[in-house]
Amino acid sequence: AKNAGSGASNLMQAGIMPICSVYWEFKCVCPENWLLCHCSVRAFFVSLPAAMNILFLNGPNLNLLGQREPGIYGNATLRDIEVELRRRADQSQIEMDFRQTNAEGELVSWIQQAKGVFDAIVLNAAAYTHTSIALRDAISAVAIPTIEVHLSNIHAREEFRHKSLIAPVCVGQISGFGPKSYYLALEALIGV
Repeated sequence: AKNAGSGASNLMQAGIMPICSVYWEFKCVCPENWLLCHCSVRAFFVSLPAAMNILFLNGPNLNLLGQREPGIYGNATLRDIEVELRRRADQSQIEMDFRQTNAEGELVSWIQQAKGVFDAIVLNAAAYTHTSIALRDAISAVAIPTIEVHLSNIHAREEFRHKSLIAPVCVGQISGFGPKSYYLALEALIGV
């Protein structure tokens, strides 16, 4: 079997983008002109990996963004953040799901259900960041690359917010950039 490397390159140069990898066997002495060849060719099509699928999870009180303490959290609503994330994800051909709950157990269930479905998680656990061993254990158990995000700089706020129980099991933490914290997480995951 031979990879369609040079043939695929020719197609791409002609403006035809492949939707799968092609491997073929042929009984031909003219592989340079394979597009014009009438010899017996047997092709094998192998799908390319699907687009990256990212799960965005949002914890308690984030449904109140835009009205809750705008001096700390800004004026953007959670819906505003989701719309901009979807726009950016579409540009990068990334699939995403965006959810919010005030219930710790539901966040844990969503993280557990993500295994085998999502390639990465972006989690704003909000207040559960500082209190939830269950979230920490769920992230550790599923072993899906997870980025912790916060709108505000949790290290510049009240002392009880300085400690994140989930940070040790996340690939990174982004905080203090308002809605851009989410967009930076998306950019980071494209490279993970």
